[in-house]
Amino acid sequence: MARQRNNSNAAGSSNKSNKSSNHSTPTENSGSSHSTKLSNSGSRASTTGSSTTSQIGNEKQKSRNHKKKATFNLSSKLILDKWKTLIGCVCLAVASYFGYLGYLETRVNTPFDNQKMVTRAGLDNPELYWGSYRPLNYFGLKTRDPHSLVTGLMWYAPSNLGHGGKGIRHWCDMADNLDKYGWTHHDGRNFGVQEIHDLPFEIKTSFIKYTAGKQFGGDWTARISVKNTSKAWDRSISLIWYVALDERTNGRINYISDDKSPESGVYGETLGTGEFQLRFHPIKGRILHKSYLSTVAPSLSKLKETVFTHFRVFTDKKGQRYVGLPGEMISHNGNIALDPNFIAIQITAEVNFTLDISYQSISGFSINKLVPKPLTGRDFTNSLQDHVLAFDKRFEDTFNLKVRGFSADEINFAKYAVSNMLGGIGYFYGASKVKSVHTSKAVPYWKSALYTAVPSRSFFPRGFLWDEGFHGLLLSSWDIDIELDIMSHWFDLLNIEGWIPREQILGVEAMAKVPEEFVIQHNLNANPPTFFLVLKKLLKHHKAELGENRRLDVLERLYPRLQAWFSWYNITQKGDEPGAYQWRGRDPNTESELNPKTLTSGLDDFPRASHPTNRERHVDIRCWIAFASGVMAELSTLLGKDDIKYYETASFLQNNKLLNNQHLSPYTGNYADWGLHTDSVVLKRPQLTQKNLQRVQQQHQPLEMIRIILKQPDYRYVDSNFGYVNIFPFLLEILDHDSIYLEKLMRNIRDSEMLWTKYGLRSLSKTSPLYQKRNTEHDPPYWRGAIWVNINYLALRALRHYGTIEGPYAAYAREIYTELRENLIENIFKEYRRTGYLWEQYDDITGQGKGCYPFTGWSSLIVLIMSEKY
Repeated sequence: MARQRNNSNAAGSSNKSNKSSNHSTPTENSGSSHSTKLSNSGSRASTTGSSTTSQIGNEKQKSRNHKKKATFNLSSKLILDKWKTLIGCVCLAVASYFGYLGYLETRVNTPFDNQKMVTRAGLDNPELYWGSYRPLNYFGLKTRDPHSLVTGLMWYAPSNLGHGGKGIRHWCDMADNLDKYGWTHHDGRNFGVQEIHDLPFEIKTSFIKYTAGKQFGGDWTARISVKNTSKAWDRSISLIWYVALDERTNGRINYISDDKSPESGVYGETLGTGEFQLRFHPIKGRILHKSYLSTVAPSLSKLKETVFTHFRVFTDKKGQRYVGLPGEMISHNGNIALDPNFIAIQITAEVNFTLDISYQSISGFSINKLVPKPLTGRDFTNSLQDHVLAFDKRFEDTFNLKVRGFSADEINFAKYAVSNMLGGIGYFYGASKVKSVHTSKAVPYWKSALYTAVPSRSFFPRGFLWDEGFHGLLLSSWDIDIELDIMSHWFDLLNIEGWIPREQILGVEAMAKVPEEFVIQHNLNANPPTFFLVLKKLLKHHKAELGENRRLDVLERLYPRLQAWFSWYNITQKGDEPGAYQWRGRDPNTESELNPKTLTSGLDDFPRASHPTNRERHVDIRCWIAFASGVMAELSTLLGKDDIKYYETASFLQNNKLLNNQHLSPYTGNYADWGLHTDSVVLKRPQLTQKNLQRVQQQHQPLEMIRIILKQPDYRYVDSNFGYVNIFPFLLEILDHDSIYLEKLMRNIRDSEMLWTKYGLRSLSKTSPLYQKRNTEHDPPYWRGAIWVNINYLALRALRHYGTIEGPYAAYAREIYTELRENLIENIFKEYRRTGYLWEQYDDITGQGKGCYPFTGWSSLIVLIMSEKY
């Protein structure tokens, strides 16, 4: 507009010039008449007058032409400037647009811009530097170093060695069909004892760390003891202990054996350990054959394969044949020898047999200064017994199970559960693969460390966001600092958007156990914010302890990240009206799923609206956000932060009237999801046609079943199904204690046709259309009837809460609480005695363990149920 105004002014000047020219015409005529009159007086005067007049006229015409030319030049220049500016603005806008797109692309893998949570990493925390941080392995030790030296155990019975390395035990694997394995004692810091029953062998692995006055995280001794439980079977076993360097470990290792020291071992040096030596000390039994392998392994995920491909058959002086390792094998296709990154020492022994393995840091010891003798043999035995006794005392002081009247067997079971939670803590390093709507393909997250417990060593040996919140409930009862350390590692994975990827697959070993379809994490996909359960427990039961040892400093650093995390849920998971929320990540275009899964909710195949849309409302996430806002309010008050907005949010979302308006079905009186739904959906195999016949013939198998819609959906409450999702207003204590719907909900819980069983609360009622229905041809029911310990824990926690508030339903809550608690404890302990394991889930008809095992993640919450710590 400024340029338009300038052009108008220029035009106005031109018009004024023209008007001036017109007004001069009479004057010129008058002058001409006057000249004529003067001509009578003489021609010279007339000529002179005419010449003068002509001159003046020419000058005026020149002036007019000059003004017109100036006006034209000015207008042209202004128009040219206008176009230049317009083009510049367009270019700037295009550059800004593409720059903004690039910015959006990078947000998904840009760390949250704030002070890091983990302030004591690696050797800054020497007590936690070494540990059994390889939960995927039956037994292995490593450091909390991104590129750690790793050590571990393999074993096999020579008579049971099969093709492709079958029979070699290394990674925890359900296919190994071990009768039992797990930690009987583990304190999370200094020692652990594990029993492994691999018939006919009973193997006991243990370790003790020694950090006092030591450098590089101290020293440790590990023991492997093997007994034969059946004389009818092979009485020899081959043990393989290895030392390996991670792909990026800066260091070297060498096999050592000399005449002065009959104890073979490994010498090495890395940036994270300094110089070290690892020695083998036979304590009991007879060694039949000993061999080693020093080579280059392609990856930590290929160690077992590397061992197997190098096996050779040896014959001793007596003609006995043994499978062994060939020694130095570090040349590469006949070229220059490479430095080894993998050394395995195999000892084939006659059982019963005991072997101690000592690790010692020798940095700073000169040739003349002898390295102290490691703790082995009887000294190790005595020290281990002291640790076990101290653990037992601490366990009773923490959980009071003996005082509560539990038997010795039940207490040992509870120790097993706690020890496996602690022994299942791993240390991982790597980068996730993530994707957002702004990236055309998956991009790497930043590389980071993760210190976390795992749900199952055999099946889920990696970090899961919503599992870890339940893990923290037990871990915080045992060791608050370990739990705060775990939370710190998880919240260092928060990106600038406030998102944490829900599944952490870090490092080559973790990646090797995950199907490709589950690797990529999407930044709109959530997981239940269960860390707020841990924070609530800390604020309720451990507030005094939070004031010690600078723990409040951890919460101070955590606070802005919690704010960003909470805000992310409210932005990305919000529904189509105030107070409504929905889980993202459901597939509206699936053809194979009976009911599209909601993996992000944690309850995978629990029935939701049959046709996912952006208008649906999910009652469970609404309750999670309501619960989280209350915790944020309490934490804000404790830390002296502005707490008003969180109290207001909690008051709004916990308002039962609003909850009823959005989620209470008027037909059933139950809380439910709302969305585009029909129950008339079935799985059927497509009819054979000429078009698909060729594909069937090529694949040599029938066409996969697809879902068929028998009746078109409409928007409604998903109230024909009743299960865990429907009781979330109760589970997270959102319902008012005197609400009539609380009574109805508890009666549904207690109804054997609904959720009640002799073994715990089933996940989906027997009256639901999808009860025990497969979700695809290949996917058996998961959250469609089975009993899950984590939700039963929340139910007991809620019953305890409502039972302590005097009101019309308090007595009924206490009655259900007592009966449900007894049912859970009795069945889970019975199944442990029968099978040797804690299980992922339990059958609602028989009570038998189902799913994967050992599942010593949230199933270990049974200990808190036994001790009534909620």
